[in-house]
Amino acid sequence: MSPFHFMLLNLHTKRFLKKILPFGLIWMAFALVYGLLEYGLIGQLDKYPSSGNPYNFKNNIIPLLIGSFLVGLFQGVCEIRWLARRFTGSTLKFKILIKTVFYIFFFAVCLVAFSLFNSYYNYHGYLLIDALDDLQRFAANFSFWSTLVFMGFIAGIALFFSEIIQYVGDGVIYNALFSKYHRPISEKRIFMFLDMKSSTAIAERLGHEKYFTLLKQYYADMTHAILTTEAEIYQYVGDEIVLSWPKDVGLEDNNCINAFIKIANKIDAKKHIYLEQFGEVPKFKAGFHIGEVTIGEIGTIKRNIIYTGDVLNTTARIEAECNNYKAQILISGELKQELAAGNNTSIIKIGALILRGKTIPMALYKVTF
Repeated sequence: MSPFHFMLLNLHTKRFLKKILPFGLIWMAFALVYGLLEYGLIGQLDKYPSSGNPYNFKNNIIPLLIGSFLVGLFQGVCEIRWLARRFTGSTLKFKILIKTVFYIFFFAVCLVAFSLFNSYYNYHGYLLIDALDDLQRFAANFSFWSTLVFMGFIAGIALFFSEIIQYVGDGVIYNALFSKYHRPISEKRIFMFLDMKSSTAIAERLGHEKYFTLLKQYYADMTHAILTTEAEIYQYVGDEIVLSWPKDVGLEDNNCINAFIKIANKIDAKKHIYLEQFGEVPKFKAGFHIGEVTIGEIGTIKRNIIYTGDVLNTTARIEAECNNYKAQILISGELKQELAAGNNTSIIKIGALILRGKTIPMALYKVTF
């Protein structure tokens, strides 16, 4: 396996774990609360009052936490590897409802297995017939059904958290949870403003609804490129997407430039599908720049994390110059100095940009691949 493929494998594994771990942690947190509440109600009793099944807090809590964490990971794997793909076009409420029902059936099986394990764990030497008697009492008792409802509730919370991340992005959620940008900080970042060419004419020809479908497919086809180059989606502005990288991440293996190349290759590979569905293959251009930005939370009714700094306006100006120089990719001189030499790209100085309010022109470079 080449170092490049090994790097991608690690990146995919890291992202996969990042997606499924919250499920396990949510389940474990709720299980801990459940175990503590249960201990507060049952205390020093050695049997559950309602079912007569054996109870010991010290013996129960570790299997409960481990079991809940594993169940959460299982739910995460099911979501990422299986269910998410089958409900892509469904509404949020439909997805959560149907998936929760599915998990409730699965959890009923888990509860049966946990009841049998608990009997053996607490009372060594139990016969199978004794464990089955415990299970029968548990299943016939309200505690079984209340536990099942509680597990269904946790599954719904985990699902809701997972779906909300898809709407706002995991970076926004985790940065907010850990208050990374509660107080503004400065970072050096790379920005890419990528804009579809002739979008107004395409929208007029297709009509608003079909044009929206085109945009939805267009952005979906960028997903792999965004993930594999570790880009962060800052915002969508109609037919324009703004991607960003921390300096080190964006420069590593020229991730920032490779993001555009991967997007272009993906769209080219699917051009027959675009022609068949829309009669048009999207063409696009992008401007790149690097610079210092201030990042922080803003807003009262609706909070958001925003970037402020001259680099954003400059990147937008660079992208607007693509048409004048008939270029797919234009980058600033500052970024060109930071980039490593690419085997499959060439960088040529083609002009200069004089920004409003400044007298020193900025060198512009055209990237071809």
